[in-house]
Amino acid sequence: MIGVDGVAVAGADDALSTFRRVTGASEECRMLILSEDIADMLGTELIDWQLSGRYPLVVEIPPLSGSLPDHVQLVDAVRQAIGIKIQ
Repeated sequence: MIGVDGVAVAGADDALSTFRRVTGASEECRMLILSEDIADMLGTELIDWQLSGRYPLVVEIPPLSGSLPDHVQLVDAVRQAIGIKIQ
C-alpha cells in the first residue's frame, strides 16, 4: 500500500504557492496529480516545470465537474506540433 497526501487549494495564488512548495521540497515526491482547472491556474510555471524533465512528474486529470472544453495539456500541444494524430 502507498499513501497519497492531498492538498486542497483556494484560488490561483494558493495553487501557485502550493505548487512551488511541493516542487521545491527535498522530499521524494515523484508524481503530482493536478486537476485541469488547477493546471490552468499555474499557467506557464507548470509548462516550464514539465519541460524541465524534473520530478515530480505532473499528471493532469479532469475535475469532478468534467473535462474543461478549452484545456490543452502539454502532451496534446506536443502531438499537434509534431503532427501526431491519435484516433
